Amino acid sequence: MAASIFTAVPRAPPVAVFKLTADFREDGDARKVNLGVGAYRTDEGQPWVLPVVKKVEQMIANDHSLNHEYLPILGLPEFRANASRIALGDNSPAIKENRIGSVQSLGGTGALRIGAEFLRRWYNGNNNTATPVYISAPSWENHNSVFVDAGFKDIRTYHYWDAAKRGLDLQGLLDDMEKAPEFSIFILHACAHNPTGTDPTPDQWKQIAAVMKRRFLFPFFDSAYQGFASGSLDKDAWAVRYFVSEGFELFCAQSFSKNFGLYNERVGNLTVVGKDTDNVQRVLSQMEKIVRTTWSNPPSQGARIVATTLSSPQLFAEWKDNVKTMADRVLLMRSELRSRLESLGTPGTWNHITEQIGMFSFTGLNPKQVEYMIKEKHIYLMASGRINMCGLTTKNLDYVAKSIHEAVTKIQ
Repeated sequence: MAASIFTAVPRAPPVAVFKLTADFREDGDARKVNLGVGAYRTDEGQPWVLPVVKKVEQMIANDHSLNHEYLPILGLPEFRANASRIALGDNSPAIKENRIGSVQSLGGTGALRIGAEFLRRWYNGNNNTATPVYISAPSWENHNSVFVDAGFKDIRTYHYWDAAKRGLDLQGLLDDMEKAPEFSIFILHACAHNPTGTDPTPDQWKQIAAVMKRRFLFPFFDSAYQGFASGSLDKDAWAVRYFVSEGFELFCAQSFSKNFGLYNERVGNLTVVGKDTDNVQRVLSQMEKIVRTTWSNPPSQGARIVATTLSSPQLFAEWKDNVKTMADRVLLMRSELRSRLESLGTPGTWNHITEQIGMFSFTGLNPKQVEYMIKEKHIYLMASGRINMCGLTTKNLDYVAKSIHEAVTKIQ
């Protein structure tokens, strides 16, 4: 039999976070805890379908006027309009001046990819693969991959995490922006920075915006946790809205996986803010071409759920209440874990756990300590020391805190 034409294809390494989940599932130890995967869990450790989502799904099922015809290439119009509205705010000058547009995408990743493809083709010249793209150190690992796969050749990092003080390295970040070539693209986390959970304050964002404006740097926001981080939609969108108010043209990738719990529906949106209507319409015309050869048309179910919820004052209020339930549980787990570590006298400072926000916390555990946690304690977390706060429950908090204490005390 002839050899396969695919014989020379190397096996790619597994995606770390999904490999971690697979290892967790195969672990037979009763004490096991999964602090790896980026999804919300209840205090019983179960996925949560938001009550408002269940209600809207029933409404959609009972609406006999709906069908399965193709959506427009750019997506469901009422979804796109409402998604951009909650990102930019009801009183956004950009919305009032009709200089925004949007593209429904397959999750936040799809929004990033369509934006990256467009920028490579049409930003800073035609097909300029040499435009530097700056990604925070550390960042969500997919940021790097998306821009590399879109064809960008010069991916750089900017200072973000100060390991010594377990907080934001603002000076390092600003210095990197000062030194960046004009027209460089900067990927900014709108809120709940992944993986550190550390965000700039409003005053720090103002300093960042001032440098970016002076240096002609392009802001590409990734907003995956609006409402989920603080419990307030407006607070979590502050940075994006400030940049718009300062006159920036920008992209904002939005995901509704976390704040609607619609992980497998792949509901995302790319909001485009331009100088005027004409510029935005030309950008969208090119994005339409990119979508046509990528997924051609987006799916409707998740978009309808989000659009129906956001366009009804009553359902919108219910959704905000559901989101606050999730955010409050995360905040509670942060304070409970910190208090336990401090009660145990665990070496080091632990205030960063409550100062960080969102789903993730950058614990400060080193790779050897992480390995100890996984192998000896059956507690699964990323090699970077990142933990998903939703993996903590009232039942496993004591065990996790004692295990962290043990890892920090025994392993240097």
